[in-house]
Formats: sequence, C-alpha cells, structure tokens
Amino acid sequence: MYKLLSIVFLIGSSVAALADTIEVEMLTKNDAGDRMVFSQELIRAEIGDVILFLPTDRSHNAQSVKGALPDGQESFKGKQNKAVEYLVTETGLSAVVCAPHQAMGMVALIVVGNDLSNAQQVLDARLRGKGKDKIKALIEQAKATQP
Repeated sequence: MYKLLSIVFLIGSSVAALADTIEVEMLTKNDAGDRMVFSQELIRAEIGDVILFLPTDRSHNAQSVKGALPDGQESFKGKQNKAVEYLVTETGLSAVVCAPHQAMGMVALIVVGNDLSNAQQVLDARLRGKGKDKIKALIEQAKATQP
C-alpha cells in the first residue's frame, strides 16, 4: 500500500511541475497605443496551467463570460483593481472580459489543448459592443494559427 501511495504522489508532483503560470496584464494602453486591452488577447494554455490576470493599470477586472466556457470549467470573477487566478481544468475555448470595458473591446480568448469545439457556443454568448467583434476575430485567429 505504501508503494502505491508513493507512486501516486510522484505522479501528482510531476503533473504540477509541468503546469505553467501565464501572466496577463490588464492595461489601459499598450505599447502599440491600443486602449483597454489585455497584454495577451489570444492565450494558449494546457490543463493544469494557471492564468494570472494582473491589474497593471487601474479600473480593470478579469472575469469569465457566462455560456462561453467549456463544459465543466469553473467560472471566475475578479474584483476591480485586484489580481485573479484562473485554473484551467478543461479543454476548449473560454472568453474573458474586463466588465467595465468589454464594450470597448477589452476581451481575451483562452484556447486550451487546441480544442475549438465550443467556438459556436462562445460566439453565441452574451458579449457587448466591440467585445463581440473582437471575440469573433480571436476565434478566427485561433483557427488560422492552430498548431
């Protein structure tokens, strides 16, 4: 019994060691002059990765969009001006917005495991203003750049 527990512990440790933390800044303006953006708008991740949204500039938050997550993936909602972590547990697409600025296009798309199977679900989710157009463009970019 002891040997079995040791093997499970070692496997669990190696999985955790393989996971990445992906840092994404919430910005009022980036170096290219774009306003109200995430530093990465198309984020590629794997199960077990943690995406850390950092409030580099004030007045931003990061949160998932209802109906724009893979089945089984937990939603999240960060507070304004606070960092928030998102643990990736399922393959597929997840839409992320800054609630105060999504109408201005402050959205990001997380692609996990190169699985685009829920793209239509993400497109059908409730996104406002320029955020809807940007999510559509990000899905097209994810399809075009799929490894």
